[in-house]
This record gives sequence, C-alpha cells and structure tokens, in this order.
Amino acid sequence: MPKHPLAEVFGFPPNNLSPEAERYRRNRLCPYNNKVPSCTKDKANDPLGVCSVFEGNEVAITCPIRLREDWLIAEDAGAFFFPENTTWTSLTEIRLNDKNGMSAGNIDVVLVAYDERGRVIDFGALEIQAVYISGNVRQPFEYYMEDPTNRSNMDWGVQRNYPRPDYLSSSRKRLAPQLIYKGGILKTWAKKQAVALHKSFFNRLPTLPEVDIAKADIAWLIYDLKHNPETNRYQLYRSRTVYTLFQAALERITIAEAGPIENFIGHLQSKLDERLDNPPDAPTLLDIM
Repeated sequence: MPKHPLAEVFGFPPNNLSPEAERYRRNRLCPYNNKVPSCTKDKANDPLGVCSVFEGNEVAITCPIRLREDWLIAEDAGAFFFPENTTWTSLTEIRLNDKNGMSAGNIDVVLVAYDERGRVIDFGALEIQAVYISGNVRQPFEYYMEDPTNRSNMDWGVQRNYPRPDYLSSSRKRLAPQLIYKGGILKTWAKKQAVALHKSFFNRLPTLPEVDIAKADIAWLIYDLKHNPETNRYQLYRSRTVYTLFQAALERITIAEAGPIENFIGHLQSKLDERLDNPPDAPTLLDIM
C-alpha cells in the first residue's frame, strides 16, 4: 500500500512543488479540458481535485475529465466513427431521450460529422468511464492541501478508510447501465459507440469477444498514464483499442459467469445443517397445534 494515496492533485503529483503546480493548486484549476477552467469535481465551490489515486504500484484514474487530456479520446473515436478526411466536431453533455421523451441520460461527448453547408451527416457517441473510489478520498486530499510542501510525501497508510479503486461497483453501477440505456438506443439507430477508460479498469472487465473493426459496434479506447521524470507529471497515452459487437459485450459485462451448482448446494446444505442443529427458541406451528 503506497504511503501517499493521491497520484495527481489538480493535474500534478503531490510532490511536484513547481510554480506551475502551485498555481493550479492555489486556483483549483483543471488542466484537462473541463467545461470551465476550474475543477468542478464533487462540488464546484469546494472541488475534490483528485485526478487519480495509487493502487499498489499502479495509478487508477478516478475523474473522467482526466481522460480528456489533449482530446486524444476524441481523435481516436473520430477515427473509428468516420471515414478519413471527414469534417467533424465534438459536442459535450448531450441529452438523449427515449421514445417517450424521457431522458436516458447525457452522452459525454457526441462527435458530429457535417457537410460544407454545416448540415449533420453522421454522428457517434463517446462515453468516458473513470473508476469509483471505496473509502474516503476527501480526507487525505484536504489534509494534503493544508500544507502541500510538508505533506507531499505524507504517510496515510495507517488511516481508516484508505481510498481504493472499486472496479466492481464501477462496472455494475456505472458502465453497465450506460450501455443498457443509452447504448441500447444508439444500437437501435445503428450508430457507433466508443468507450474511453483506463487500462486498469478495462483489465478488470470480463474478457470481451473481439471482432474486426469493420464489423464493430463499439470501440473500447484503452488509455494509461506514463510518468515523465523531467516534468514530474503523468501523460495520457492510448494503450490499445478493442473492437466488439454491442450485444456480445453487453452480455459479457452484465451476465455473471456461473460456477459449479454443487458449490451453491453445498452452501445451502451447511446453512440447513446449522438451522437443524440449532432450532429457534420460538415455537413452530407444529408446537402450537
């Protein structure tokens, strides 16, 4: 377990004490193309400026805005959605309604292709997935922000509720519903989708059946962070892209793989044995009759 749980705060490692890093911390700025210059994570007036946390020797991205660095995700999604030399732009936070006019949620980024008259000729949907945190990340963040110079290498390992990435909840409570509700509508419209996520998140998903890019409904854009010792900052890069069909990927993520039924029957047997060996004190119906 790393002593310092925070890998990046307002875009910089905690031990980066450069004037630039200090400026971003002081003004609570976001360097990764947020909708406004400031960080707005959790609370706009008191942002939780943690971009990523440590997970052993690895780093886990915990803020979806972190994946917007240099808009690599838009460039990579555009290459999947549209033919080469297509003119396109990106629109963020676009509401998607179902047949009855009810909201199915907002699409993180919609890439829109248009002709020389500015008319929409095609589009694709890009979702950005970061990982949830279990434990408390605000406490070490606030403690660090009180004195970054002297707490850049603080030891938080002995504290309760040490923050850790929760990949299971992230896939079941966030990723799966996104695919079911928004993805189902886009699939019906025969529109391509892309999902941008961190390498460590993708590696915790079930193995997805891959197809050729020409047949794919979804491109999984998988990114990682590389530390640059000269600047003492992490840089985003695309690790690889996985192409899948929509339905096959959805079933693999949402349907749990069954183990041997004998194991479950054995568990039931042990619970039944406990019940029979230790009957309740309260009378049963047979006792009353």
